[in-house]
Amino acid sequence: MDLLILTPLAAIIALIAAYILARGVLKSPTGDETMNGIADAIREGAGAYMNRQYKTITYVAIAIIVVFAIISLLQEGQAATTWWWTTIGFAVGALFSAFSGYAGMTIAVRANVRVAEAAKSGLPGALKLAFNGGAVSGLAVAGLALLGVAGFFYLFNNILGLADPVNPLVGFAFGSCLVSLFARVGGGIYTKAADVGADLVGKVEAGIPEDDPRNPAVIADNVGDNVGDCAGMGADLFETYAVTAIGAILLGYLLPDVAAVTELVTYPLYLGAFAILASIVSVFFVRMGKDGNIMKALYKGMYASAAISIAGFAYITYLVFADFDYSIIAHLSNAPTGWLDLFYATVVGIFVVIGLVLVTEYYTSTKYSPVKKIAKSSETGAATNIISGLAVGLESTFVPTLIMVFALFLSYMFAGLYGIAVAAVAMLSVTGIIIAMDTYGPITDNAGGIAEMSNLPEEVRNNTDALDAVGNTTKAVTKGYAIGSAALAALVLFADYIFNLEKAMGDGSVTFLLNDPIVLVGLFIGAMLPFLFASFLMESVGRAAGAVIEEVRRQFREMPGIMKGEQKPEYGACVDIVTKSALKEMVIPGLMAVFAPLIVGFLWGPLALGGLLIGVIASGLMVALMMSNGGGAWDNAKKYIEDGNHGGKNSEAHAASVVGDTVGDPYKDTAGPSINPLIKVINTVALIFATLIASVGGILL
Repeated sequence: MDLLILTPLAAIIALIAAYILARGVLKSPTGDETMNGIADAIREGAGAYMNRQYKTITYVAIAIIVVFAIISLLQEGQAATTWWWTTIGFAVGALFSAFSGYAGMTIAVRANVRVAEAAKSGLPGALKLAFNGGAVSGLAVAGLALLGVAGFFYLFNNILGLADPVNPLVGFAFGSCLVSLFARVGGGIYTKAADVGADLVGKVEAGIPEDDPRNPAVIADNVGDNVGDCAGMGADLFETYAVTAIGAILLGYLLPDVAAVTELVTYPLYLGAFAILASIVSVFFVRMGKDGNIMKALYKGMYASAAISIAGFAYITYLVFADFDYSIIAHLSNAPTGWLDLFYATVVGIFVVIGLVLVTEYYTSTKYSPVKKIAKSSETGAATNIISGLAVGLESTFVPTLIMVFALFLSYMFAGLYGIAVAAVAMLSVTGIIIAMDTYGPITDNAGGIAEMSNLPEEVRNNTDALDAVGNTTKAVTKGYAIGSAALAALVLFADYIFNLEKAMGDGSVTFLLNDPIVLVGLFIGAMLPFLFASFLMESVGRAAGAVIEEVRRQFREMPGIMKGEQKPEYGACVDIVTKSALKEMVIPGLMAVFAPLIVGFLWGPLALGGLLIGVIASGLMVALMMSNGGGAWDNAKKYIEDGNHGGKNSEAHAASVVGDTVGDPYKDTAGPSINPLIKVINTVALIFATLIASVGGILL
């Protein structure tokens, strides 16, 4: 039997499991008419935004398809075939990425009201329902990613028999990255503009609680949780999965003197197939213990997925590489000499995930000192809160960087460059559970909002608050995982770029020297890009939030019956403001990611483009970590004060923490996580155009 066919079959099993979980969630009771009315408004707002967002993205995708088609027509022989299939791969990758984000959000906006209803009966049932709703997204995203990568490879290699069945996969990676970037940017601008506007006027100026139905921005805020954290993160981790797997497959194909489909090419697919089955099994491990610890219950699933994956990876690695002819790669630095070397690299990848998750929790959870320090600093005002939050964000880059450094070193010592690729693929083993934990966050956040706006009893709100408090940490943990996996994947893509250049130039090895001014040109531009990109997004959130603030103030001023509960706010006005702003503001940052590597490559040549890739990976990792962790710490410092510490709600410390949280919101939910797809879009564009830039790049030289 052809073992390769088992990989798309494993993906299909994951999609079936997601469907079964979704049916179970949708069969749960939905509560009373008031609760359903609020949930319907959130669902309709999210659906309307997503439809408009994907319509905008479609125009950009069609333009790129046309460009690729023109290039394909200008090529001959194998090059033309590769470009045509790259074009088709781009279209399918974009479609799958869009669908993966939409699928998760579709269940999330239906699970929220069901979780609020389940919270009436206690925490365990509500927790399980919220997690299952998130698991639908997790299994769907991982299943679609593996199906796309494995399905295309099987088509190219086993059915069509292409001379080069690997390079066209980069088109699929680029399509998934591009949609992810737009989804992350647009959803991030939407959710944080609404959140900031709702908090500053509602909490600080009007003194009303979060999710108070009198706040005109409350529906837009709840919609934003879904289009940002569900759809955005779903598309983000879809492309992370696809790009990492494709990068490893391509590296196995491009290694010097290999240039053939060997076990080095198919091994990442086998790892992905088993890992996705491990994710399905681990869903059943998530249940609350007698101690009532919600985070521990969620971690049970992650640890189960990691443990099952390690056991399976050992067997798969032995099965694939026990009889492998290692002589074909013996000339490579630190080449593996046995199957254990490759297995050890997978173990490194698993422990990187666990390390990044625990470190991110330390910096963003209310249980630990970083968040408590920010809360304490709020007693002396907003300025000291912001200073403390910035310090925590900057500090939070230290340990994750050490984890990444040792992971790179160990995996390289075990199996060279290919070992790094294997470690990156092994990190994907917990993707399903990580996405489930992330989507759990907005589901419980919305459930709390529905409970508040429906005036449900205090004990119900206490249950949803407990679920929501953990959700803030799970969302931060997911971002830490996404950033770490993006860094490893990008390094693999950079190695692929080098090998592609060497193949195209045909004149020996390609080296990037720091005493070469051309390399430095690219390096400085690459290091600058994440900062410029983040500045665009921060300003976009600021402009959109300003418009929301003015609208909320107008309604409070012109409709005094709102605060008395005698008039219903015009929720649609705020929804319309953030929708238009997000769609308008997401275009320029998205196009920046596509055109920056092309401009540098064609003006200064392939060495400058290589320098750009190095710069954007190094600085992008630091900026993303700093923003995501710092923003998460600011958010939970506010939650910590609201739980009755340092004066509690409506104290001066609380007001200061709200200001800090509004700064942290676009940090952690817009700019920070959007840098992940930025890095990979730039790398995949460089890969696709490497041969062309090698032949005609360097116009200024």
